[in-house]
Amino acid sequence: MIVLSFISNILLKIIYFFIKLIPTSNKIVMISSVNDNRSIDFYLLEEKLKAKYKIVSLSKIYDINTNYSFLYKTKYFLHSIKIMYHLSTSKVCLVDSYCPVVSILNHKNSLTVIQIGNYSGIFKKKGYSTINKKEGITKTKANTMKLHNNYDIILSSSKNCNDVLIKQYNTSQNNIKIGTLPRFDLLNDFKFEEKIKEKIFEKYPILKNKENIIYAPMLRIDKNKFLIHLNELIDKIDLTKYNLIVKLHPLMNISISNDNVIIDNDFSTFEMLFVSNKMITDYSSIIFEAGARGIPLYFYSYDLGYFKYTCGLEIDYKELPGYIEKDANELIKDFDKEYNTKYLKEFIKKYVSNTTNCTDKLADLVSSFMDRR
Repeated sequence: MIVLSFISNILLKIIYFFIKLIPTSNKIVMISSVNDNRSIDFYLLEEKLKAKYKIVSLSKIYDINTNYSFLYKTKYFLHSIKIMYHLSTSKVCLVDSYCPVVSILNHKNSLTVIQIGNYSGIFKKKGYSTINKKEGITKTKANTMKLHNNYDIILSSSKNCNDVLIKQYNTSQNNIKIGTLPRFDLLNDFKFEEKIKEKIFEKYPILKNKENIIYAPMLRIDKNKFLIHLNELIDKIDLTKYNLIVKLHPLMNISISNDNVIIDNDFSTFEMLFVSNKMITDYSSIIFEAGARGIPLYFYSYDLGYFKYTCGLEIDYKELPGYIEKDANELIKDFDKEYNTKYLKEFIKKYVSNTTNCTDKLADLVSSFMDRR
């Protein structure tokens, strides 16, 4: 596998050598390897910048059921050529995750690459911090694939995240720039809130009548064990008092035989925040967006020891702003206890230092490189 990757890298570099002969234009390319369509962050940024610059948005070309067939590999190779063309002819490239073509190739000096990430704050170990972890990446593969190489700017939501991001991206302090994802502007946007609530209530009218709890767990490899704990949670929640909305990871194809529980696939977890009164999660960075809206957080961490071993955390789990339980029954009892909203605000402020005018500030940063002579 490593040999094939090495050969592919050489081939891409040869092709890119000739593509780079194409002149650069006044263009921005936005590349996502985690979103099927243009992300909300890229959409907001494009709306702000499209009057001044040409913008091209490229999303991933595969779905969660990809079997890496010859057809898929052919499509991905052609998609890589497309990315190379836009990298060569753009002044600024924004990425929200690792993109092999961005990190492996040598780009023109006129190109600035900005890594904005697809989450804010710090929670789980990522990138180089997962080397030698069970669910992480090997050092050999990281070196071969030039993991997170070539970034001129890496967005950090707070100075308190910087040291962790430097390790995760194997970079230096000079490449870190404080900034928050554009989506945070929407968290207190009344018009957006009303619009998304109208759509959700049209799909799920029942959500108007009771308090809504959103459960957003991380991906579990052992689906049977996860299903046991999920059913325990469902059994303990008083569904005459609460609505339960379950937002599973896309790779978790699990069916639940309970008509009183909503297993939603139509809206993003971010969108569901606008109808939620409480959130249950485990190790998801969605806590920073939920917390910014003031939604009380509850942590159902029945496998915390295993998670620390296989992936790992960047912060002390006990520092989290909410009740932490391994037992579903104890977690539900916590609903009736007083919630420390003051500590929630302090926690969010520590790891997301700004939640206003985020789109404008990122647009100004991009413009500063686009307008550079």
